[in-house]
Amino acid sequence: MSETAVRLEESWKQALGEEVSSPYMGELRQFLQREKEAGKRIFPKGAEYFRALDLTPLPEVKVVILGQDPYHGQGQAHGLCFSVRPGVRIPPSLVNIYKEMQSDLGIKPARHGFLEHWARQGVLLLNSVLTVEESRAASHQGKGWERFTDAVIRAVNEQGHHVVFMLWGSYAQKKAAFVDQRRHLVLKAPHPSPLSAHNGFFGSGHFSKANAYLLSNGREPVDWQLPETANEQ
Repeated sequence: MSETAVRLEESWKQALGEEVSSPYMGELRQFLQREKEAGKRIFPKGAEYFRALDLTPLPEVKVVILGQDPYHGQGQAHGLCFSVRPGVRIPPSLVNIYKEMQSDLGIKPARHGFLEHWARQGVLLLNSVLTVEESRAASHQGKGWERFTDAVIRAVNEQGHHVVFMLWGSYAQKKAAFVDQRRHLVLKAPHPSPLSAHNGFFGSGHFSKANAYLLSNGREPVDWQLPETANEQ
């Protein structure tokens, strides 16, 4: 992470330059370095910490989907919330996202969980915390990432135009509570986790609502249909 300022995509670098050079990010870098030196396995790999920002430049953001922290199992996380690498079993929350998409848009569920196709169209798949220790959920919360990703959301709120914020669950809804609903569309529903999806995530219609809003404001809708195989993205 020592090359953070260099590796950040240019539009995000301009928007977040002060954050990147701030003391708390320096402390976060030191924390991550210490963890690695202690032999701990950190996910995703360093080159993918900012994958969501790399794939979705600030001016291109159409939709924001917020997660909490990366998957902590071997080979799962690659820098996009809810997404897993090709060949990895589709996580339960993403299974439910696919079910809702099928109900809402008639889209047949994909046989993989690799969501870069969405990110390349302007869907910012942002976790609140961008790293995690293997097999230790929430292990990097409170280390500085939340402040950085707050700044990401703030940049979209202030510089984006007609963006759809899909806020699933109370954590995401609190994190993005400051979004200006006069400038953007804020959609709220329970989290797609099997524990809560039946409390209102199913039937929320967020995908069709997002595309209708984008179209009504002169923006290209998102093609939510994922390629047949992950390798086609």
